[in-house]
Amino acid sequence: MTEPVLEFIDATVLRGATRALDGLTLRIDKGEHTAILGPNGAGKSTLMRVLTLEDRPRTSEGDDRPALKLFGSERTDIEELRRRMAVVTGDLDASFGMSSWGGRVLGLDAAISGLLGSHGVFSHHELTPRMREQGRAALARADATHLAAKPFNEMSTGERRRVLIARALVTAPEVLVLDEPTTGLDFVARHRFLETVRRLAREGTTILIVTHHVEGVIPETRRVVLLAQGRVVFDGTPAEALTPVRLEQVYGAPMAVERHDGYYAVRIVGS
Repeated sequence: MTEPVLEFIDATVLRGATRALDGLTLRIDKGEHTAILGPNGAGKSTLMRVLTLEDRPRTSEGDDRPALKLFGSERTDIEELRRRMAVVTGDLDASFGMSSWGGRVLGLDAAISGLLGSHGVFSHHELTPRMREQGRAALARADATHLAAKPFNEMSTGERRRVLIARALVTAPEVLVLDEPTTGLDFVARHRFLETVRRLAREGTTILIVTHHVEGVIPETRRVVLLAQGRVVFDGTPAEALTPVRLEQVYGAPMAVERHDGYYAVRIVGS
């Protein structure tokens, strides 16, 4: 039987009087590369905050039933979760790049910091040769070996994303969650970055991409979940979900959809 990596069970998160997640029920299994798409306000950011344990969902009835299970368990061991599921968010990028010490963090140190649960390697950290080896191997998997000695705050957006992917991969996670991974990338950097993500998917890491960009759906994606107002409005294969009718239903505008080399692209058509 296929192992679930995450399950939302009637999950609800309130923001004042608004349900940012509204009875969300969703299961993703190991090896089931999935994209969760939706416009601003759909609940994607709240979903990410739940996965990073910043928000705790309840069921819509507010009872004691578990609203979230990770790897089949409602109990969360943070260290084990960090090892098995790595999450890369835009907030993480900003916390490295905007901090007062960001310029002193080199690419290799940033990758190794994933083993330490920190945002860099500092004087009180004791690194072993094995940890350095793991950091270099993670950079290689993310096609970022050339960034090992480069200061993080001197990197381009695409370079920083690769290093943060390496930081996520350093624990050899089973699942890699990417939040808006192509934001800020030009079309060349986006293509190169997504090709790296594709390779990771083929190597056996379960990929979950949360985005509002259809162009960020990699060809290896088995399933697309369309989210609106905190609820799943459609769940199916990319061919079923990424159609003009489905996307207009979610985004509220008429669209034309094209596909090239396994990737999808959309454009707004006349009103």
